[in-house]
Amino acid sequence: MNPEKAAYLVKHFPNLYQDYGCDPKRSCMAFGFEVGDGWFDLIKELSEKLEPMGVVAMQVKEKFGGLRFYVNHATDEAWDFIEEAEEKSETICEQCGEPGYPRGGCWITTLCAACSKDKDNAPVV
Repeated sequence: MNPEKAAYLVKHFPNLYQDYGCDPKRSCMAFGFEVGDGWFDLIKELSEKLEPMGVVAMQVKEKFGGLRFYVNHATDEAWDFIEEAEEKSETICEQCGEPGYPRGGCWITTLCAACSKDKDNAPVV
């Protein structure tokens, strides 16, 4: 995620992202948001739900074409919000935010047709 979008999230959700940029021995948030800009709105929406719940993000990344959002001490309600966002990420292009679906072979990425046009990213069945 580009630095401006990451800074927005850290500024507006300071409790959730309190470990952003910390020592990597403490949290994987030391590495920032390891996702494309296309998921910014999805992460912002999730952050709005999680910020008041008192959880702290430990890692935000892409894996197998979907969002992975790890937190500490989450309630069942928080996990439900996270699961919903992770599922939704598999329908949103990680690069541009348009509708997309998982594509690829060895490395699966959720992309729209335009963002996958010049890549060898066949649909994942």
